[in-house]
Amino acid sequence: MEEFEKVEKLRQRANISYEEAKEALDKSEGDLLDAMIYLEGQGKISADEQTSRSTTYEGQTDLVNVRDTVEKEDRKNKRSERTLGQKLKHLCHLIWIKLKDNKFLVERRGETIVTLPVWVLILALFVSFWTVGVILIIGLFFECRYEIAGPDDLSMVNTAFDKAGDVVDKVKDEVDKL
Repeated sequence: MEEFEKVEKLRQRANISYEEAKEALDKSEGDLLDAMIYLEGQGKISADEQTSRSTTYEGQTDLVNVRDTVEKEDRKNKRSERTLGQKLKHLCHLIWIKLKDNKFLVERRGETIVTLPVWVLILALFVSFWTVGVILIIGLFFECRYEIAGPDDLSMVNTAFDKAGDVVDKVKDEVDKL
């Protein structure tokens, strides 16, 4: 900050003349706070005359990132303005990301045999449901276990896979007892 700006700021805050502000800044080596303290010590201003201004909200406990808030509102507004076609396209995009990021794992005795993106499994089921379904069921009888792994929480699907494996194990045990 230039010397003139400091003098002007001090003059406005302390309600003093330019000469007094310049003198106070010279005595305090250009430090505004020291100049205010010097003027108060000289009796030229009182503590009551000083005012404090702040841009902070006293009741606010958390800081808010303005950019994030504005972007969030923009996304919300854009979502509400989308046409049905745009909404369907967005939904398909989200589904594609989920199918691409998550993997279908085939494990046997703790060792991973096959790892495929989930979309490959769904495409295979769509093209040849009965063949793929039968292969998956037969795999259970050969101690294969299935799991979907990835960034999404798919514990419900994995629980269903585990239950199917447990049922097949029970059936195998019953057959062995005969």
